[in-house]
Formats: sequence, structure tokens, C-alpha cells
Amino acid sequence: MKACEKCAQMNPDEALVCGQCATPLVTETVAPESDETRVWRSFIGPQKAIVFSFKRGWSWERPDDYYLQQFKKFTTGPTSRFSLTWHWPAFLVDPFLWFLYRKMYLYALIYALGPVLSAYLTGDFTVGFVWRVMAGVSANYIYYWHIKEHLTEIRKGPPLAPAVLDEQLRDRGGVQTYVLWLGVVLYIMLFLIVLQVIREGPIPTGPVQPGKVKPTAVRMTL
Repeated sequence: MKACEKCAQMNPDEALVCGQCATPLVTETVAPESDETRVWRSFIGPQKAIVFSFKRGWSWERPDDYYLQQFKKFTTGPTSRFSLTWHWPAFLVDPFLWFLYRKMYLYALIYALGPVLSAYLTGDFTVGFVWRVMAGVSANYIYYWHIKEHLTEIRKGPPLAPAVLDEQLRDRGGVQTYVLWLGVVLYIMLFLIVLQVIREGPIPTGPVQPGKVKPTAVRMTL
């Protein structure tokens, strides 16, 4: 519904004149979206996701508007350059899962092995938090270049019919929905492991008293 500027009568959105005073209604003109923007939207995909903004808070909607808004921060000059942004899903969810969800397989592998190797080499398991912060800061920029590189590869070939182009964008872009279930399974497994560790308690260390056997030795004989 839109209000008449003269008499404040509410009118349907499609109305051209006010139904009460016949005053022409001012309609907002929206600039047509460029073909390039539509291609980027198609690559991101129509699947809804959890989106966070300081103005609107958390919402469940298509994320293409969010990503296109973030991508503008990397193209303010003549060349693309890094700008500080924050990506909540890549930080809160395991970065490995988010990169895999968006078909960025190399980064998924890096974030699958990186935290494990870092914890092994340093002996500090809190180093995984540092990896999450790195993902939160860089995810938007990495995703921007992921899309840009794929679109460049597509355009290197001969011109494509619209239907073929859409098929290419769906194949290279979009999401892998199975990753959602993979994440559920992994978090359930993690929960069970933590629960088992809590139930068993700390493994006893130190010298064995006479007449007593370490629990580990009992397990080995079973």
C-alpha cells in the first residue's frame, strides 16, 4: 500500500492515481539491474541462508543481496583490493564446512587440515579459534575472488546461449546441501566424544601403587 501525498489516502501498490482525490501517485523508479549483477546473483544461487546485519539483525533469506553489498567494498578503486569485512557463518560454523558448502574445495582442505596440524605442532588446541577468526575476516573476500575467477574462465570460451550459461553457473556456483547434514553428523560425533571424555575423567598418571593396576593395562588385556 502507498499513501497519497495530498490526502493521505492509502492506495494499492499498483494504483496510478489516488482513489479518493484522483491525485497522481508518485511511483518509485528502480534502475534496471545490469546483466553482470544478474550473473553474479545466479552464481551465488537462490538458496536461503542465515544472514546477519547490524541494522536488521539475524534473518533467513536469500544471501545474494548481502554478498553483492560486501563485494562492493572490494571494488571501490580501479582494481580489486582487500577490505576488512566480517562473515559470521564462516566464524560460528566450522570454516571447513562453510567453504565446502560454497564449493571452495581448496580452502575447505586448508581449513580441515590447518587447525589440526597447528594444534599438533603447538600443543595448544585453542589455536583453532585463531583459524576461525581468519575465516571470519577473509571469507567474503575469498568468495568474491572465487566467483570472479569462475566467471573469467566461463567467458574465455565461446559465447554461450542463456540456457547453457545458466547451467554453467548452477554447476560451478550455488551450494552443496549435503554439507548441512554432514555438519550435523560431525557435531553429533563431537558431542559424543566430549561426553565420553567427561564420563571417563582424566587418565591417571604417576607411579602405580603396589597391588593396583592402571586402567589402561586392564583395557589391553580385554
